[in-house]
Formats: sequence, C-alpha cells, structure tokens
Amino acid sequence: MEERKIRVAITQGDTNGIGYEVIFKAFEDPAMLELCTPIIYGSPKIAAYHRKALNLDTNFSIINQAEDARDGRINLLTCFDEDVKVEIGQPSTEAGQAAFRALDRAMTDFRSRLYDVLVTAPINKATIQNRDFQFPGHTEYIETSLGEGQKALMILMNEDLRVALVTTHLPVKDIAGAITKEAIVEKATIFHKALRRDFRISCPRIAVLSLNPHAGDDGLLGTEEKDIIAPAIEELAAKGIQAFGPYAADGFFGSSSYDHFDGVLAMYHDQGLAPFKTIALEDGVNYTAGLPIVRTSPDHGTAYDIAGRGVADANSMRQAIYTAIDVYRNRQNFDEPLENPLPKLFHEKREDGEKARFAMPRPKDMFKKEKAEGAETAPKK
Repeated sequence: MEERKIRVAITQGDTNGIGYEVIFKAFEDPAMLELCTPIIYGSPKIAAYHRKALNLDTNFSIINQAEDARDGRINLLTCFDEDVKVEIGQPSTEAGQAAFRALDRAMTDFRSRLYDVLVTAPINKATIQNRDFQFPGHTEYIETSLGEGQKALMILMNEDLRVALVTTHLPVKDIAGAITKEAIVEKATIFHKALRRDFRISCPRIAVLSLNPHAGDDGLLGTEEKDIIAPAIEELAAKGIQAFGPYAADGFFGSSSYDHFDGVLAMYHDQGLAPFKTIALEDGVNYTAGLPIVRTSPDHGTAYDIAGRGVADANSMRQAIYTAIDVYRNRQNFDEPLENPLPKLFHEKREDGEKARFAMPRPKDMFKKEKAEGAETAPKK
C-alpha cells in the first residue's frame, strides 16, 4: 500500500506582502507535489489576484475543508468569503485580519489532526492584532493555541547553523530582567530535546552566549555572566546536557566558532538573529520547537518593498517546507521505539544477601497457569 503523503498546511500570511508569491514559486517544481500535499489556508480570490499580478502559472484547486485535500495538486482552502481589498506593498488592517482568519482556521484544523505540519507565511505583527490575537508574533500565539502547557522555543536554522533564543520579542530595555537562570535552563533543555528528537543528533553540544559585551569582562561590564548564565550552564551539565560558555557573541560569530557546536543559545532576538540572517538569509528557516505541532516559516518578513514585483526569492519558503517534513519524520522515527518498550528488569535480592539476580516480570496469565497446575497436584489434606 502506498504511504500517504505528508499534509503541509500553509497559511497565506499578510495579503499585501510576498506570501502568495513565495508559496506559488515554491511549488513551481512539480517534484514538490511528490514530496507532500499542500493545503494553503487563505482566499481563492486573493490568491488569483496575486497569481495574475505576478504572471505566474501555478494552478490550484479550491476546497472548503481540509478533508477534501487531494494528493498531486495544490489545495487552496477557503477560509472566508468576504472580499478583501488587496493593496500590494501597503500595510492595512484588512490584510492583517485576512492573515488572522487563515491562521485561526489552521489552529482549529490541527486540533482535529486534519494536517501533519504547519508552515506560516509572514504576517505584519501590528495589523494582525485584534481581540483574539494580542501576541508579539506567530510563536506566542501558536504556543497558547496548541501548546497544551508546553513551552515554545524559537530556532533559526539552516543546514550549518541553529540559533535558539532565551527571549524573543521583547523591548531591549526589558531583556536583562527576563534573563534568569531558570529561563536559560528551561530553554536550553527544550533545545537539547529538539536537537535529539527533531534533528536526530544523539549527543548535542550547545554554545551559550553571554548577555554583556566581552562576556561581562569579569564583572566590569555586567555581572549576569557570573551570577546567572554560568550557574545555569553548571545546572545543565548536572542534568547531562552538554552546554558551554558563556561566549561573547561578536567573537563567537566572527571566528565561526559555531562550526564546533550543534546549536547556539542566544540571550535575545537581535543577538542571535542579526548574525544568523547575515550568514543564512537565503535559506534560513524559523522553526518553533517544543510544541506538539511542527511549525516552520521562512526567516523573512512581508517584504512590502518588493511585493508584487516578482523578484522575491522562494528558497526560504521551500526550505521551511523541507524542514517541516524532515522534523515530522524524525519525530516519528524517534518516538516509534518508545511506543512499545520491553518490560523493565527488576533486581531481586535474597534474604541472606549473598546472591542477587535479575528477573523478567512474567505475564499475569503465566501466574494463573502455575497456580492452576499447583492446585491439581497438591495433596489433599
């Protein structure tokens, strides 16, 4: 029997940005449909508008529910029927709310397991705000909607570099107060698990960056390294997690020290993302680890400045799709041996303390059989 293709939900993002352009371009190669079954959450009218404006030939089939998606074609799921004015390259409340409707529908459908992985096209974090979306971005909203109590971790990655963040969308003035030993340990632990389960790295090495310039210069430029970050690294080591540092960010990236590690834990958004996007802008992927859902996105924004010109590079979107599929498969392969574990061995000690042996717990029916046989052969009183 042929294995069902992985269903990839793709939300349209801000309808005045480059979302539809990079989505359609990502599926220009027919081989993509051999790899997965895409379900675009959005609006057929808006999709057709962008396709015509960009003179693209990508065809799609309109569906009204995810259950109707079919392999071998691009499925476009209608999330709303109202007309939305498209003003390519311009931020607008209409475009932001259209992005929210598609995202909200995708959240509902995942709860019913109607698709396997989620890829989100870029949103405008200001225009998407409403009564139901009061979050700094996708990551926090998805954590609240689908996290089931688990905490999300933002990881920016490509084939050579993975950068995770202790704090994400915070004003700079609030960063130092949010850097605690507990926060570092929590995020590094999630990172370690993701590296093992999602990326199949058996014994990952994590570099932890400092907060202050020059790693604090022995307290001259700040004490967070001595008081918070170093103790967190010690606690991680005690838990069996290979974490090293703290490293000054400028020298660490400038000398390509990241080549010696499987992941880098940065203290705040720009500390990790500025060097990452310099190194990996064209193929970078934003991956949300730590949640039941596998969610990725391209590492760029709405790009209003080039929207509608047909020059947007779809490689980051394509890599986001590849990454989501890879992580989904890695999780399946990692979890499969744990689903039906062998019975645990227990240690049985003799009363005299001279000898001990390991024994395998026996099934209950075996005890029942022995009891029955013993009853038959036992002498009558």
